[in-house]
Amino acid sequence: MEKAPLISVILPVYNGGPFLRQTLESLLAQTLEDFELIVINDGSTDDSEATILSFNDPRIHYFPQPNQGFIFSLNRGIAAARGQYIARIDADDVCLPERFERQVAWLAAHPETAVVGCFITFIDENGRETGIWPEDRACVTNAQIRRALPKFNCIAHPGVMARAEVFREYPYRKEQKHIEDYDLWLRLQGDGKVMEKVPEPLLLYRVHSGSVTVSVIKKNNIFLRHFHCKRRYLALRLAQGKWNGFDCRVLAGMCRDAVVAMVKSFKQRNAHV
Repeated sequence: MEKAPLISVILPVYNGGPFLRQTLESLLAQTLEDFELIVINDGSTDDSEATILSFNDPRIHYFPQPNQGFIFSLNRGIAAARGQYIARIDADDVCLPERFERQVAWLAAHPETAVVGCFITFIDENGRETGIWPEDRACVTNAQIRRALPKFNCIAHPGVMARAEVFREYPYRKEQKHIEDYDLWLRLQGDGKVMEKVPEPLLLYRVHSGSVTVSVIKKNNIFLRHFHCKRRYLALRLAQGKWNGFDCRVLAGMCRDAVVAMVKSFKQRNAHV
């Protein structure tokens, strides 16, 4: 039987376009080489499949499927994963060479840690650095992350690595489309899981016209989206018979989101009058 890899990397792809090749190259150039790369092609209609198949590397495991959506693809990747750790990456981002090595070392040294992220640096379509995410750099320790999450997301989804059993215990929820990562962080913190970051920039996070960050999230009222995310999270907690101080803070954050969302909506309507 083939030896299981140390890390399973889950890469969902839907029309990866001109950025997919660089993403794959950055993964295959990691200093820690003991991983499998699970590539889920979610019904791409561009040349993504040709790009994926152009790489001749036995660590790549290719799973084509009809278009099922991002959350389905993530959960399929988790089900297929054989590694001790599971890492995330998106089809337009770039891993710096030592990312996996740094995150595995962190999880090995901190057995209580369930999920470890990293700092990100924003890049544009041409790979030029365009800045950092202040909330990302301000939230490193579990205590800092736990204080921040009831108010806002502070963890970049494609930059995380977790113990495989964590992802299996907490699958992504289809009810939280386009905000599935924030919901996952809330559920983990609600149950007291430890979440930290390697305080180094280890991921180049690409923001471009076709990315979800721009095409979905920034074009919508983010406070309204956070309100609904927290509302669904809290409904789940009540259904599970769970409630604690963290959930009270999420409830307070949800109420603030509702007020800010209404104010923003009112201002937008008046601006068009």
